[in-house]
Amino acid sequence: MTAAGRGLVLVVEDEAAIAEVIALYLRRDGFGVRIESDGEAALAAWRRTRPVAVILDIGLPGKDGAEICRTMRAAGDWTPVLFVTARDDEVDRLLGLELGADDYITKPFSPRELAARVRTVLRRASSTVTAAEVLAVGAVRVDVTRRRTWAGDAEVNLTSTEFDLLAQLFRRPGRVFERDELLSSVWGYQSAAGTRTVDVHIAQLRAKLGPASPIRTVRGVGYAADLD
Repeated sequence: MTAAGRGLVLVVEDEAAIAEVIALYLRRDGFGVRIESDGEAALAAWRRTRPVAVILDIGLPGKDGAEICRTMRAAGDWTPVLFVTARDDEVDRLLGLELGADDYITKPFSPRELAARVRTVLRRASSTVTAAEVLAVGAVRVDVTRRRTWAGDAEVNLTSTEFDLLAQLFRRPGRVFERDELLSSVWGYQSAAGTRTVDVHIAQLRAKLGPASPIRTVRGVGYAADLD
């Protein structure tokens, strides 16, 4: 199917019934949908269609969802990726530092919620700022206008979720943000996995920023961006 007004979403799911339900809700939201059921076909479709977002089942014939995401990121493609997984204990691996996924949802899930998460991720990725805004804490700079980040002189590639999480911390340097607060303000919903997803994304940010990272953990509370 050709892309509708909101763009094309690539759905990679080997259970046909689940894929069709996901597609139904996405189409209701104005997205075009392309469904693939195995990893090789998914990569071919990604290269041909350049979707606005990719929904990846982790357990696929051939190349699994993690390998597909890894291939995309290695090619410099930071299209939003949402993982679908059957096991909550896979979350750390799915959102692991080497993958760069934007979000995940565990089976069984509400297709309405999944569609909402796609909208949220795309809204973050396409957000615009009318005036130039550059935030800095120590050696890390965040150009909110162009959605670019540097640690020292090196540019750092961030997913849309990672970027918005870092910008949230940098807008109030020194302020301690509770995990629930970050989940609400950055993700825009209450995740079924609770605040765990915040911790995983903070770990991703620290790994990518390296020694320059100014993110501080306040035990039992949350996180802050400062140099203390």
